[in-house]
Amino acid sequence: MRSAWILRAVTPLSPRPGAPPAGLCDSCRHQKVIANTRGSSFSMCERSKVDERYAKYPRIPVERCPGYEEREGEGS
Repeated sequence: MRSAWILRAVTPLSPRPGAPPAGLCDSCRHQKVIANTRGSSFSMCERSKVDERYAKYPRIPVERCPGYEEREGEGS
C-alpha cells in the first residue's frame, strides 16, 4: 500500500522547540515553509523557481545570500 503525502504551505516559519533556525530565510520574502503531516517543516526558496542558482531547499542556517530581500514588516 502506498502512503499519501500531504504537504501544506505555512509562512513564515514558526520555530518549534528544538528546531534549528533557518537564518536569513526566516525573514526573507522568498521563503515558503512547507510542512508535512508528520510534523516536519522545510524552508523552500521561491527564487529557485526562476533562478537555478538558488537551491530549492537550502542548507540551514543560511548566513549569506545574494538574493535576500527582507520580508515586509520584519524590519525595525
